[in-house]
Amino acid sequence: MDGLEEAIRSGIKIRRDQVNFIRYADDFIVTARTKETQEQIVKTAVIAFQAARGLALSEQKTTITHIEAGFSFLGQNVRKYKNKLLIKPAKDGGKALVQKPRETLKGTHGQTAATLIRKLNPMLRGWANYHRHVCSGKTFGTLDRIVHHQVLRWARRTHPDKSYGWLKRKYYNSGGGFGFSARIRTRTGESRVLRLYSIAKTVIERHIKVRGEANPYDPEHTEYFERRRCFAWRTLPCGKAGQVLAAGV
Repeated sequence: MDGLEEAIRSGIKIRRDQVNFIRYADDFIVTARTKETQEQIVKTAVIAFQAARGLALSEQKTTITHIEAGFSFLGQNVRKYKNKLLIKPAKDGGKALVQKPRETLKGTHGQTAATLIRKLNPMLRGWANYHRHVCSGKTFGTLDRIVHHQVLRWARRTHPDKSYGWLKRKYYNSGGGFGFSARIRTRTGESRVLRLYSIAKTVIERHIKVRGEANPYDPEHTEYFERRRCFAWRTLPCGKAGQVLAAGV
């Protein structure tokens, strides 16, 4: 897919800032001012570029839409609200996340809370880390409440004759902290608290778009990637673009 951006720009006869290109592996976004530019120039250039390399554009993964209508890309929803562009976790991804703990809880009947936490934490932490660079605060809070409610229901099914106060003392007060937890013994015999990962406490960190020609394995770009750690995050470079082509191979 290297060279696709140049192939698209070669057919554009207008100023550079009216067309922008963002790529991740074989998935990419192209922004332009008009739908005609997308259909007649951008899409045609993409099809020709891929055909020369034995590839085909996926119609299922490709859509031309206005930025105010929004679109999903790599599990995130990109949409412009008046003059503000927001990137949030896609709703389908959130639904898939809460389904995984539900299935996991069904298969942990009779197992300990520590076993449950060890199974849930990798999936919760991994999903949260993936989305921690965008506007995820509200979504994190909502999903966190859903997951903790699922875990509480597991605890009540596991101890049907115990009161809510008993469950709170057993699973929610370990180590003086809050949240679902279990006290375990390490190999050295020490006691420590294993706590369910809280999505809502994930720190939001912004990042900037990687320069297209930059290669982290090329010594010439070492200084560039070092400087990136000091830069503030910038949003999708739409400028005055209205139409967006989100596509994949």
